Amino acid sequence: MSGTIFDANPYESHSSLTQLEANVLWEYAKLSQHVKDLTVTTKRLSEGPDENLIARLRVLERKMGLVLTLFKASVWGVINEQPEG
Repeated sequence: MSGTIFDANPYESHSSLTQLEANVLWEYAKLSQHVKDLTVTTKRLSEGPDENLIARLRVLERKMGLVLTLFKASVWGVINEQPEG
């Protein structure tokens, strides 16, 4: 993670806080840093395309094209096998 907020409690030596209060403030500070990190990551992911996802979708698109072609061929085969009426 980023920053030293995860390494040491900056509120631990504050004279007007009890140990419990210092620990609660530290947990809030860590939570705040996690939210900031999540915001940065979310913004980064939403700004540009995910190249890995695009590549995987292209492979899927080719496979779906093949499936459609095979389906059409199967339908054509079934239609040609029917006796003319």
